[in-house]
Amino acid sequence: MNALTTHSISLVIPVYCGEKTLPVLIEEITPLTLGQMTPDGNCFVICEVLLVHDCGPDRSDKSIEDLIVQYPFVRPVWLSRNYGQHPATLAGMASATGDWVATIDEDGQQNPADIGRMLDVALARSLQLVYAQPTNPPPHGWLRNILSRTAKTITTRLLSNSKVGRFSSFRLVDGEIARTLAAYCGSGVYLDVGLFWITGRIGHCPVRLRNEMDRPSGYSYIKLLSHFWRLILTTGTRPLRLITLMGVSSVVLAIVIAGYALYGKFLGEVPVQGWTSLLIVVAFFSGCILTALGVIAEYLAVTMGIVMGKPLYVVTTKPTRPVIHE
Repeated sequence: MNALTTHSISLVIPVYCGEKTLPVLIEEITPLTLGQMTPDGNCFVICEVLLVHDCGPDRSDKSIEDLIVQYPFVRPVWLSRNYGQHPATLAGMASATGDWVATIDEDGQQNPADIGRMLDVALARSLQLVYAQPTNPPPHGWLRNILSRTAKTITTRLLSNSKVGRFSSFRLVDGEIARTLAAYCGSGVYLDVGLFWITGRIGHCPVRLRNEMDRPSGYSYIKLLSHFWRLILTTGTRPLRLITLMGVSSVVLAIVIAGYALYGKFLGEVPVQGWTSLLIVVAFFSGCILTALGVIAEYLAVTMGIVMGKPLYVVTTKPTRPVIHE
């Protein structure tokens, strides 16, 4: 590709609690909208910044309205209610017009200047998707960092792809890929799993994370667990195969227990207590059955949401104001 070609990049920022952080972040992005050179000499420009209002508890809507007036490159995307980070990101992707689409958080932890380096990686290796790969631990607590690494490791095993396991919310996606995914991605689908479905060339760019700005985290541990469970359900049918393996293992274990009991009864002359063994077997198999039914029910719930046409998000023409409690 011609080195003088200017690559237009749409920057998508899902906004939940960005009342205080957005003005600082947009001011930092402003120089990138005038055209920049990457370290490898590629020209790029942030052609638009899409602020997707996900109806958080603060007055992010007011901040977005002020930024629209102040910066001509800022475009709002108003959602009808809170849908979550991934649907909000997809809503921004659907409205993007750039050759590339970059996604970034509102908290200032990720540096917009790294987008140029991510573009270099994408162009040099003809990649469709580039994830930022932090070189330092995220500025969270040790427990949250450990749980995050564990979740990504499990995802890597389920997808049998080590590259997808190292995903983050800081991405650079080919514009056609991003818009195609946003057009057909259904409710309940995890964004990065959807990207894995339609991209074959995935890479990573080392970046350094910064400290978050003055904003509370929008994710409690309960929400993070729900986030992880949705990721598991949308990775495919491997969890169902694990249930099958669990069932086979249960049968084998039951045969072993029965063989041990018969051996003790007839050859070892060891008295076998009926109630104890019965309770163990019943409790074990009941747990297996309930676990299997629970996972299958979760899959049916996701499928039902898609079949019934549950929308991933709804865009409105004006912001949804937060509820003010007196």
